[in-house]
Amino acid sequence: QVQVVESGGGLVQLGGSLRLSCTVTGGTFSLYTIRWYRQAPGEQRVPVGTLTSDGTTNYLDSVKGRFTISRDNAKETAYLQMNNLSPDDTGVYYCAPINFSPRPWGQGTQVTVSS
Repeated sequence: QVQVVESGGGLVQLGGSLRLSCTVTGGTFSLYTIRWYRQAPGEQRVPVGTLTSDGTTNYLDSVKGRFTISRDNAKETAYLQMNNLSPDDTGVYYCAPINFSPRPWGQGTQVTVSS
């Protein structure tokens, strides 16, 4: 059974940085395409970036140049490096291997950016 655990969120000031982690266990991590999502208060969960098994990335326009997804297959972990954060980045961040339907969701990690 695939399980997902996100961590690394917190409270950060405008312009600050955070690195989120996403550990996926129970399968072959190196084969997964990992997608990060953000759910702002009162809004739907939206994708912010994707990293394929071969290293291809794509990002939501509003985070391009600020967010970077990476992975360490040996640790079965993906990362979301977030720089130059703004209050619009506030929300619960989730990750998921999109190779599965339905997605195996974790509990998410809260990111709050204060102005």
